[in-house]
Formats: sequence, C-alpha cells, structure tokens
Amino acid sequence: MTIRFDGRVAIVTGAGTGLGRSHALALAARGASVVVNDLGGSLNGQGQSSSAADTVANEIKAMGGKAVANYDSVADAVGAEKIVASAVDAFGRLDILVNNAGILRDKTLAKMDPADYEAVTRVHLFGSAFCTRAALPVMQKNNYGRIVMTTSNAGLFGNFGQSNYGAAKAAVIGLMNVVRIETAKYGILVNTIAPMAATRMTENVMPAEMLPLFKPEFVSAAVAYLASEQCNVSGHTISASAGYVARVQIMSSPGVFFDTSRDLTPEMVADQWANITDMSKPQGFDSAGAEMEYIAKQTMARLKKSA
Repeated sequence: MTIRFDGRVAIVTGAGTGLGRSHALALAARGASVVVNDLGGSLNGQGQSSSAADTVANEIKAMGGKAVANYDSVADAVGAEKIVASAVDAFGRLDILVNNAGILRDKTLAKMDPADYEAVTRVHLFGSAFCTRAALPVMQKNNYGRIVMTTSNAGLFGNFGQSNYGAAKAAVIGLMNVVRIETAKYGILVNTIAPMAATRMTENVMPAEMLPLFKPEFVSAAVAYLASEQCNVSGHTISASAGYVARVQIMSSPGVFFDTSRDLTPEMVADQWANITDMSKPQGFDSAGAEMEYIAKQTMARLKKSA
C-alpha cells in the first residue's frame, strides 16, 4: 500500500513552524496541494508575521509541490472561514483539515490571568471548532473529508502549570467525539493526534539528548495516515512520538449494578469502591448512547432475573 494525496487539497493550521510545518511538507511530498496557515505570532500568541507561512509554502513549491500561504487567525470564526476560502479559491476544493495551530501561556491556575486562560482556549478549542465548522460544507458537498484534530498528553494525562492548555486539549477530544458522529453520513472521518515532538513548544522542557529522538516527522507519518483515503476509522485518538504510535481511549470498568428497588447510599458506594474502580477488564463505548444502552440492558436484565 502506497499512500498518496494526488488531487487532494489540505489545510494545515499553524504550519509555519514545528509540527505544522512537518505535516504540511509530508502531505505535499505525497502530492497534496496545501494551504499553509500561520498567523506568524510568538509562542504565546503575540504579534503577527507572514514570513513563517511564506517560508513553508515556498519550501513546498521548491520541491515541486503546490501551496499557498494564509495568515488568518483560527481564533475567530471569520478568520477560519477565510482559511477555508483560501483552499477553495486556490485549488477548487478541500479534502483534508489538520487542526494544529496552538499557543502556550503556562502558569499554575491560581496565578494565571483569566485572559491567558481565554487566549489559549480560543486558539486550541475554538480554533479547531471554527475551522472544522468552516470546512464541513465544502467536504459535505463532495461526500468526502479527513479531519485531524490535535490534543496533548497534558490534556489526556495532566501536566503541571498547563491547566488552560490541558483543559482546551482535552476538550478537543469531546469535539471529535461529537463531530465524527455528525459527519459520518458524509464520508467525513474525524480523528485526533496526541503528539510529542521537539519543537519550539518543547525545546526548553525536553533534555537536549532526547531532542533528536522526538523529530516532528515521526508524528507527521501518523497524521498523514489519518488524513488518507486508506484510513477508515473515525473517533480515534492516536499518541505519536519518537517512533511510538498507540491508540488512547477513554475506558470504563465493568462497574457495579446496585439494586434499583432500594435507595443507594454513599456507604454502599464506599463498600463497593474496589469493584467500581477495578479496571482489569475495561470496556469502551462508541457513543454516549451506547453507554446508556449498555446500562439500561444490564439493569433490565437484573430486574427480570429478580422478578
């Protein structure tokens, strides 16, 4: 199997540096026409410049690919619509959206300015929602689309001093979980990457000897697969870094079913806590409805058995 993107059009947000640049180059190298979006600001979201997006777009053109630069912000709905319009105006369609743009403003929650919480949330969560919303009508018209969200291990597992970043990144998982259900009938698949790579976001926190192991290209290989026709899954979260690729899933223990004919007390919950939290046989659910159906069926079966 050879994965190619000939005839496909992709948007990569935050593609002027780091992971976004790597994703854009990887897609272009395999034939995609790419909209290289980057506001050109600092790591904390301050300032604006066209140079970052221009540089990557020119790199793609120099290797024989097709690309246009875009400098709009993902953090507002109008900017997101302009990003999508750039793809349609330049290439006539849109097949792939990689929501990668991000900023950092790290502090403990007790010391964090509310403006820093809002700014990070607007870029990571609102930016992913705004760009996806703008892209959907174009993808729905063609009955095809691949959307790759970006979460973080800080959101999945926690990280000191990143309550704004971690909360926004965890929320992206919730966004994916809903959008993939809403778009399934249109042939649009939505998945999420959880990357760790040596970029300007991590260069000051990773030990120097580890940086060569965490090349962005290792992450981009997984992103390219999720963006491809060959990918046939939706709603998956994939952790990728340093040659490691794995699925991360929200799981549930089998749980304990209490007798619904009597009141449930905190003491009863405490008494069964070890069984309630036993993850030796975890299970996942495809949707909130699937979990509800499981609980209802198990409860009804118990009621019939005790009748």
